[in-house]
Amino acid sequence: MCGDKNDLIRQAIPSGVMLNAYPDSIGGKLSDIVSLLKRPELKEAFSLFYILPTFFNSDLDRGFSIIDYGLNDELVSAADLDELHKLGITFKFDLILNHLSVASPQFKDMLEKGDKSEYKHFFVDWNAFWHAHGELGEDGYIIPKEDYLDKLFMRKPGLPILNVGFPDGSQRPYWNTFYQQVSYTAIAPQDLTGIQGVTHEGAVAIAAMVNDNLKAEADPQTMDLDGYAGYRSEILSVIKKKRRYLGQMDLNPESEKVWAFYEETLKKLKHYGAKIIRLDAFAYLHKKPGEKNFFNKPGTWEYLERLKQIAKRYELTVFPEIHSEYGTRIHEEVAEKGYPIYDFFFPGLVIDALERGTNEHLLAWISDITQKGLQTINMLGCHDGIPVLDLKGAMVEGGYREGLLDDDQIDTVVDRVIERGGRVKNLYGADGKKISYYQVNATFFSALGEDEQKLRLARAIQLFMPGIPQVWYLDLFAGKNDYEAADKGGTAGHKEINRTNLSLSDIETGLTQSVVQDQIEMIRLRNTSPAFLGELRVEASDSNHLGLSWQNENCHAILRADLQSCHFTIEHNCGDESLMMSY
Repeated sequence: MCGDKNDLIRQAIPSGVMLNAYPDSIGGKLSDIVSLLKRPELKEAFSLFYILPTFFNSDLDRGFSIIDYGLNDELVSAADLDELHKLGITFKFDLILNHLSVASPQFKDMLEKGDKSEYKHFFVDWNAFWHAHGELGEDGYIIPKEDYLDKLFMRKPGLPILNVGFPDGSQRPYWNTFYQQVSYTAIAPQDLTGIQGVTHEGAVAIAAMVNDNLKAEADPQTMDLDGYAGYRSEILSVIKKKRRYLGQMDLNPESEKVWAFYEETLKKLKHYGAKIIRLDAFAYLHKKPGEKNFFNKPGTWEYLERLKQIAKRYELTVFPEIHSEYGTRIHEEVAEKGYPIYDFFFPGLVIDALERGTNEHLLAWISDITQKGLQTINMLGCHDGIPVLDLKGAMVEGGYREGLLDDDQIDTVVDRVIERGGRVKNLYGADGKKISYYQVNATFFSALGEDEQKLRLARAIQLFMPGIPQVWYLDLFAGKNDYEAADKGGTAGHKEINRTNLSLSDIETGLTQSVVQDQIEMIRLRNTSPAFLGELRVEASDSNHLGLSWQNENCHAILRADLQSCHFTIEHNCGDESLMMSY
């Protein structure tokens, strides 16, 4: 039965190697990536392309705050898609399930029309959600009862809300799991002319005071108004009219309009040429008082099944993006439901294997994948960080279940990457205190100590792993940590360390480097050889060596690596053709 299910999954997902980049990651527009893929150096290297969501119209979190799923014509054109189709490239896109931007047509309609908006229930009204399960606080939002609050799974300090101004003058909190930004533009004296008792000279003085406070990022509610404090409410009304929001507002899956939106979006993505849809932030979608708002069951499964049935109508494969401790075995539950999974365990295991020169934990994970029939998409680096939470064990019903690495080994991986310039992303409890590491942000090359031979071997191991290898563009060009971008990046600056846009000059230089050429050579083999459509066998070896062999009829490919010296060979035979690569 497991074999039958696995066969169906494999048929649903195209084979080959997947490039991963933003539309502007190389050169500045998607057309520049198209030109790169047309070059002879990249011929037949990639069959798939995961294009990150600045492909669409967005305004925050480097694309993951969607305004709408139309093409971002500053970066993308229909002609670009046509050219990629001609190259035989299949697309993978994101459907961000949990949220939309405050600048989305739906949220703007609600802000404009208030309770009369057809999208009144499209987003999660925090106070309406918690009205029977908490008490109204002084700031106008309900604070859930302590036993409910303790269960909430937070992505940032404090309650996940954004207060929004409605046409009737009220402030209403809406659920905002991820990023938000509220800013105010300067006011002018003429904006205050309707305030009775304020002279022209007073308006000039008030405007100057307000603007100085705003420049200093003072809270408008408590800013010093000197002798004009008696006009605070009227002045605040003027300030609020100049307020601007950025934020990712959580969608309300209890609304049928949300499901109609999902279907409309999947249809549009199919039209663009998508085959695979990554369901971003899906585990936060199901919310219920008294549950932890992360992978609630059975509600999350019900939502996923409904989405899968919609996707089938458009011949799309959907897979959920989930970060969770290995010990919970949530990844196995997802796989058992017939979904491919992201291999978030692999990057940390590779670092562990190459730093300690041992195959122990990497082989344990390969055994898991093959014995349990898991269909994976793996990566070294990506637009996010290097996962570490995923490797941990977990307390489950029946006791503690071990992780792929123990806590000391995980700390060693984290410490090593931080020593090499990495940044850390944490998770928080409702009290704002850190509860765990989430990920470490660094380029994979820098995480390996900027050792070219280690990068070569890491890539080789990835390409010989089961599943689809996804290649982050910056790893391909041996990109280094971008500290300047990380420092300038604000709240999400840790991620910018691994998102450097490469100029066309950078690409020209990169293509002359052996570490880039060697990776492309291996990638092309993985993308084109029939051997990788067959079966994987792990060769017997001591703990310091790794041997992985793929066999499909008369084609076979073998990786043999010394994990201590990082030297390795790839042998490929297919019919009368043979190839030996030594690195």
